[in-house]
Amino acid sequence: MSHKILFLCKPTFVLTLSLRLGRLCTINSCLHHHHHHRPLRSSSLNITHHPISIINNNTTRIWCSNHTTTTTATSAAEKGYLELTDDELMRQCEMGTFKTSGPGGQHRNKRESAVRLKHIPTGIIAQASEDRSQHKNRASALNRLRSLIALKVRKTVDLDAYSAPRELLHILPPKSTIRGSDCGPQIGPNNPKFALGMQALLDLIFAVEGSISEAAKYLGLSTGALSRLILSDDSLRMEVNDLRASKGMKPLK
Repeated sequence: MSHKILFLCKPTFVLTLSLRLGRLCTINSCLHHHHHHRPLRSSSLNITHHPISIINNNTTRIWCSNHTTTTTATSAAEKGYLELTDDELMRQCEMGTFKTSGPGGQHRNKRESAVRLKHIPTGIIAQASEDRSQHKNRASALNRLRSLIALKVRKTVDLDAYSAPRELLHILPPKSTIRGSDCGPQIGPNNPKFALGMQALLDLIFAVEGSISEAAKYLGLSTGALSRLILSDDSLRMEVNDLRASKGMKPLK
């Protein structure tokens, strides 16, 4: 069965592609001026500012800083990218290497040790260049990619029948009235599993359009307790405040 991918940009145009076996057919599109991207020199991340939202079973909406794109996703997105193993996630990526400069750059420039990963299903990009080892940079870029997917990929939430997923319960403070004793200690931002809970928390916050008080009710927390959880991670705080700003709300501090 063919699915449609609609790109709604400025100026508006429509492009239809076929998806077979979960893979995008190769196309040449005016969305990319060059086949290869010029790599960045720092280890910072290059990613569009707004999130990707899975609206229903087969549609994904991507909010970019300059335009809105509506695409059709495959069933792979429904599995949850963060639930994939490193090897499975890497198979969904394009990997590029490049030379980098900076402290110690005279030695690092002898080899293309910096790594740039582009996650094909979402277009999210992560890179790392701080190590002389390409293998270590690849691992760092993959970890950053997971964090960015948690921040940028949204799933729909049915508020009428909402039940917090277990990965979200793990990051909630013990005072939450919906958190059972079997959840174990609260998982913090330094735990690799925090990304899964952060993604689920953002799904809920986006569903209530940035209202911390409303989200807190679903999680059995006070507004202050949920605010402190959000403020515990800088990336999470920034993402929530970006959403709140778009709704005309005051930022969390």
